[in-house]
Amino acid sequence: MYGSTGNSNGYHQNQQQQQQNSSGEKRRGGRGRSGGRRSRDPHGFRVSEHQHHHNKNNDQQEQKSPPPCTDFDMAYFHSYAHVGIHEEMIKDRVRTETYRAAIMQHQSFIEGKVVMDVGCGTGILSIFCAQAGAKRVYAVDASDIAVQANEVVKANNLAEKVIVLHGRVEDVEIDEEVDVIISEWMGYMLLYESMLGSVITARDRWLKRGGIILPSNATLHMAPITHPNRYNDSIEFWRNVYGIDMSAMLQLAKQCAFEEPCVETITGENVLTWPHVVKHVDCYTIQLHELESVSTRYKFQSMMRAPLHGFAFWFDVEFCGPANSPTNNHAPSSLLGASNDNPMDGIQKKKRANPSEAIILSTAPEDPPTHWQQTLIYFYDPIEVEQDQIIDGSLTLSQSKENRRFMNIHLEYSSGGRSYVKESVMR
Repeated sequence: MYGSTGNSNGYHQNQQQQQQNSSGEKRRGGRGRSGGRRSRDPHGFRVSEHQHHHNKNNDQQEQKSPPPCTDFDMAYFHSYAHVGIHEEMIKDRVRTETYRAAIMQHQSFIEGKVVMDVGCGTGILSIFCAQAGAKRVYAVDASDIAVQANEVVKANNLAEKVIVLHGRVEDVEIDEEVDVIISEWMGYMLLYESMLGSVITARDRWLKRGGIILPSNATLHMAPITHPNRYNDSIEFWRNVYGIDMSAMLQLAKQCAFEEPCVETITGENVLTWPHVVKHVDCYTIQLHELESVSTRYKFQSMMRAPLHGFAFWFDVEFCGPANSPTNNHAPSSLLGASNDNPMDGIQKKKRANPSEAIILSTAPEDPPTHWQQTLIYFYDPIEVEQDQIIDGSLTLSQSKENRRFMNIHLEYSSGGRSYVKESVMR
């Protein structure tokens, strides 16, 4: 989108980013990361220079080399250079206004403090933090949208407070620790895109002890669903097309419609049971290796007689200050004496606990719709279930070996004495 010199609008990218941006390009294509030692260009813009630097945590042990930036990563970053993705996200009022409300609720932790916005996009969350009184905000993005973010910052007279850095969090350095990390990292099905890994990297490199992460935790839910209208529209339609029998199309129609996960909006009426918690993420303690594979076993009891068409997935994230996050010391779970299996994983949750204590951004079917919608895994053929019938099985979500931003899904399910397996990839 921009020339390899990286000097559009007086903007300079770090040297490594210049070399990588020559490589090539679905929803939320890629959220960039960056950081860096600061200097000033002739136009007064603070830029990132890739230099070797040890922060406080690195004094104790040598930091591991960052993962290489692959062609898949560059395609991901490149997709976020398109304005349409940012327009969609910003116009999602549930998303954007919840983040702004969370920032204002935590103003006492932000005012006069140093903030890092991981994957800043157009810079809107960074500007919200500046408006809340942050002393300095590092707005980090590896996508070329960082060029526009810098112009937005200058247009709002915040160039001395918001420092836009173009590059990956994994590659860059800054001269200080930060008090707050904020990021809108969630992908479809929560973990698609694997951007949480960059938030973990930023936390381990720069977050002060006692600092806060917004959002502070996230929960992925699943539940069996019935959706006869969708099945009829996509599949049963072929049985009679203008009086012509096209049922020979049925198998192909099922494969084309339901082979991969679908991102759609459903309502609470489509959900057959209380949801099951697939994974609870504590942003203060989760480690990178935990993102490689997530597994759970589930057992549902249908609340009604209906055709079972598949499973729906959604998530919510919670914005808590340190008082509500006792584990806020960003130490590995094993050092805290906790098992790798979070005690919240696998439970069926009927109500959120103490909803008044924290701001929650939810993508649940019963809540106002967001651009994330819900992720649906449909069966090729529905299963008729009776009221109180058991639906059980297991689920494994794993990062693709080919491209860690893709998600492999292995779903096993049983009901009425029959067992099935569904495998798909979220690309």
